[in-house]
Amino acid sequence: MTTMADILRSYGQAYITKFNKDLMPSHRRAINDIICCRTRASGGHVYECPDHHEIEYKYHSCMNRHCPQCQNDQATQWLSNEQKRLIKVPYFLIGFTLPEELRPFARSNQKLFYKLLFSESWRALSKLALNPKWLGGRIGALGVLHTWTKILGYHPHVHYLVPAGALSDDNSVWIKPQKKFFLPVRGLSKVFRAMMRDALKAQAPKLFQQIPAIVWQKKWVVHCKPVGNGDAVLKYFAPYVFRVAISNKRILKLENDQITFAYKDTDTKRWKAMTLPVFEFIRRFLQHVLPRGFKKVRHFGYLSSRNKQLLSVLQYVFGTVEAEPVDEPDSRTNVPRCSVCGKSMILIGIVGPGGFDEHAVIPQPATQQARAP
Repeated sequence: MTTMADILRSYGQAYITKFNKDLMPSHRRAINDIICCRTRASGGHVYECPDHHEIEYKYHSCMNRHCPQCQNDQATQWLSNEQKRLIKVPYFLIGFTLPEELRPFARSNQKLFYKLLFSESWRALSKLALNPKWLGGRIGALGVLHTWTKILGYHPHVHYLVPAGALSDDNSVWIKPQKKFFLPVRGLSKVFRAMMRDALKAQAPKLFQQIPAIVWQKKWVVHCKPVGNGDAVLKYFAPYVFRVAISNKRILKLENDQITFAYKDTDTKRWKAMTLPVFEFIRRFLQHVLPRGFKKVRHFGYLSSRNKQLLSVLQYVFGTVEAEPVDEPDSRTNVPRCSVCGKSMILIGIVGPGGFDEHAVIPQPATQQARAP
């Protein structure tokens, strides 16, 4: 099976050489990390069978959040944590999308646009929620950034999971929505567009002058729909929070400098195949690599981390959602077994990054438990 690591090992250096001046540091790092992931270059754990003295190496993961091999366990843990934060009230799913004309600018200025996509969409939500015509109080939300389509196209948007209710200024009254649609999407669209325009003009005036005027005149896409108690949306979010733009299992073949991968057609719901030149495939993959340190998941309002006590009060008043239990990963499955007797092997040392040699092994005390590879 062809993997993203295989593709980058074969073509990554050539891609870096060709696009060196335009390559973002985060893209260069992603290429190098994925190439080294779970190889001798990343170091690893050394195990030995106490009876037969068989030796086995378990190479370390790169832990880059864009590596297709490294994120499954984290998604499971994140889902479990977020389910514990649910309030037993109805929820709405609200989405804000950047228009097509803005996407080339966003692709070249990701840190700025992603920051504003979060800040201005939340400001728009908050402003309309404070209006007594709709709610007249402060809301909370979980926001998740998403940038790719099924064929790796660039489509930056943010989803919010929002409890259907607001708090009064003194936190003493819970205000229910007056309408079934929670907040008006047309109003959200106009306010969000105006706030993005003003923020870009203030923070990047030279860039703002390059943006076509039509962007500020057309309708911007905003969606809002009820989603029950929110648990199903969290399960939908979880893979996207830690999943990369394409998984290894969707890569079908590498042949004649072209990559063929599978995707599910949105209209027919059937799987199809697409073939791209290898450099175009790498480009599409890398455009979804986030700036270093950028948080793609954020909590706002009364769901923010600084309001943990307030969240506890809301859960006490309304109750918590009885979500289905999440199967936690078993760390014991990371311990190899002896090929001779089948017994679990014992960790005898850790090898640092740079390759395996007898001088690189750091002995592991019997009483100390090392991190799982």
